[in-house]
Amino acid sequence: MDSFMLRAIELAQRGAGNVAPNPMVGCVIVHNNQIIGEGWHRNYGGPHAEVHAIQSVMDKTLLTQSELFVTLEPCSHFGKTPPCADLIVTSGIPSVHVACLDPNPLVAGKGIDKLKSAGISVDIGMCETEAYFMNRRFFTSIKQNRPYIRLKWAMSLDGFLDKHRSADETGSFRISGDAARRLSHKWRTEEAAILIGSRTAQIDNPELTARFWPGESPTRILIDPNLKVSENAKIFNQKTTTLVYNFVLNKIVVNIEYIKIEPLNFISLILSDLHNRKIQSLIVEGGANTLQRFIDGNYWDEVSVFQSNIKIEKGLLAPEIPTGNKIKEKIGNDLLIQTYREI
Repeated sequence: MDSFMLRAIELAQRGAGNVAPNPMVGCVIVHNNQIIGEGWHRNYGGPHAEVHAIQSVMDKTLLTQSELFVTLEPCSHFGKTPPCADLIVTSGIPSVHVACLDPNPLVAGKGIDKLKSAGISVDIGMCETEAYFMNRRFFTSIKQNRPYIRLKWAMSLDGFLDKHRSADETGSFRISGDAARRLSHKWRTEEAAILIGSRTAQIDNPELTARFWPGESPTRILIDPNLKVSENAKIFNQKTTTLVYNFVLNKIVVNIEYIKIEPLNFISLILSDLHNRKIQSLIVEGGANTLQRFIDGNYWDEVSVFQSNIKIEKGLLAPEIPTGNKIKEKIGNDLLIQTYREI
C-alpha cells in the first residue's frame, strides 16, 4: 500500500511554488487496489487535495467501498476552504491513511478525531519520512517559528569562496559552472526569500532573481547595518521586493522596505520578523561573514555547496560545512555537497 501514498507524495509536489504558506498535499482514492481518484493542492486559497481527489472519482457510489491516502492530516476548520475532514465523512469513505499529522494548532489532531468520531478507520504514519521531508519548510515554520534555512555557496577545490582582491576591486567572480548556476536559480524559485550581506551586495552586486529558471523570484533580503550599499545596486531594482534590515531607520520606497532592528542578536530578530511575514523559507547566499553568523548561531537546516575543480590558492576562505547527513552528486563539472540537519 506504500505505493499509493508515494503516488500521493508525487502528486503533492506538483503544487511546489504555488501553495505556500500552505503545505503541499496530495491525495489518492483506491477501490479494489485500483486508483479511481487523484488530487493535489494546486494553489494557495484554492481547493485542497482531498476535494480534487473526491471530485475526480467518476462513480461516486464507489467511495463507500474505498480507501483514501493523503500526505497530511485533513483539515478540520473553516479557513479559505471548508474542512476536508467533513467532506471525507459525508462522502462515506470508510478508511483513511495519513502520512503526517498536521502541527498547525488549528488542526493538530482535530482532523483525525473528527474522522474517528464518524467511525472511519484511520491509519497514521505511512511514508511519514518522505512526506515530512517534502514539507520540511512548512513543518519548520510551524514548529520553530522561523523560516526553513538553506545556506548555499560555491567554493574552489582548495576551499576558497573568492579570489584575493585589491581594496577597490569589484565584480562577480564565478567559481561554479553553468549547470550549477541553473540549479541555483531553480532553488531560488523554490524558496520564499534570498539573503545576502552588505559586503556581497557591494562587491559582487548580484540581482538575486531567478533569471536562468522559469518561476517566481524570491523576496530579496539585504543585511546592511549602516546603509552603505549604493542605491544603484542591482538588488534595489524593481524586479521584485527587497527588505533591508538595518540599525538606522524604517522606511518604504516603492518595493524597498527598510526595517530597523537592534544590533543584539540581529539574525534572530530578522528570522522572527520573516516568520511574522509568513516567509516560510530562506536561502542564504553570502558572503562569508553572513554565512558564518548563521552557522555559529545554529540557524540552518540544509547546506548546499558547489565545489569546483579549480584552485584559487589565495583568497577568501569558505566556511566549514556543518556536520549532518551528507549527499554528494555531480552537477556538470562541479561536485554538489548537500548537508541536511538530522530531524
